[in-house]
Amino acid sequence: MKYHTAFADGLFDGQTVIVTGGGSGIGRCTAHELARLGATVALVGRKAEKIEAVRAEIEEDGGRALTFVADIRDEVAVGAMIDGVIAATGRIDGLFNNAGGQYRAALETISTKGFEAVVRTNLTGGFIVMREVYTRWMKGHGGAIVNMIADISNGWPNFAHSGASRGGMLTLSESAASEWAPAGVRVNTIAPGAIASSGLDTYDAKDTEFIQQQVAREIPMNRFGTEAEVSAAIVFLLSQAAAFITGTCIRVDGGAPNSRPIWGRIERTDASKPFNGFHRSNAPAILAAID
Repeated sequence: MKYHTAFADGLFDGQTVIVTGGGSGIGRCTAHELARLGATVALVGRKAEKIEAVRAEIEEDGGRALTFVADIRDEVAVGAMIDGVIAATGRIDGLFNNAGGQYRAALETISTKGFEAVVRTNLTGGFIVMREVYTRWMKGHGGAIVNMIADISNGWPNFAHSGASRGGMLTLSESAASEWAPAGVRVNTIAPGAIASSGLDTYDAKDTEFIQQQVAREIPMNRFGTEAEVSAAIVFLLSQAAAFITGTCIRVDGGAPNSRPIWGRIERTDASKPFNGFHRSNAPAILAAID
């Protein structure tokens, strides 16, 4: 069984795409779809066992993948990783700058160390990767970059540290889109909302009720999104079909920022049918209890 993609076979034939944070969740899913479409995928992560497992999955499905262990916050390690990709494949056509993370906490309880750690991962690390990909390859050859942010419209209460870093990545990407356009490099962002991915299982037990009972009910489409629904938007932005799109952001959030409590209770519905293209997707355990 192969990934059920909405795109044409061979869309990325002969291309190399780097996926950071490729060992789980949206990164894993996107790596599978890119490989299904012909790309050689360079999986980057801090834990060798996770990215090696994804590489094995991709190769079992008939795709091509390489693995590189690197911490995106480490400039030396990132430079070595990019040089390794170029040495192995001779090119870098795309970058999905996906690695990052956050935890749920009230703003007043976030320590300076905790705030800086999230910013270092979600913003500074992403900056290092995109800068090094640009200076070491794309400046002379062109390419496409998609940076991960999040559904930060109207602020992100209880995730202010991540909201700050994701907002920074949004404006960083918009700036890079202008500066790097003359080199034939496109830079866009993807903003997922509540997605049913393995990341949900990393939150503390104190957040379980919030995730299970409140999140989906505040989304007009009344459900969580799927990893494949996010991956499809990323693949589009990396593809030639988006050749005139740069400096923009695609939201994949079921319309969540458009909902306001003052407009009344969101009607419960099952009219929105999810796209489940990822044949190896694993539903997060935390959602199993939702009726």
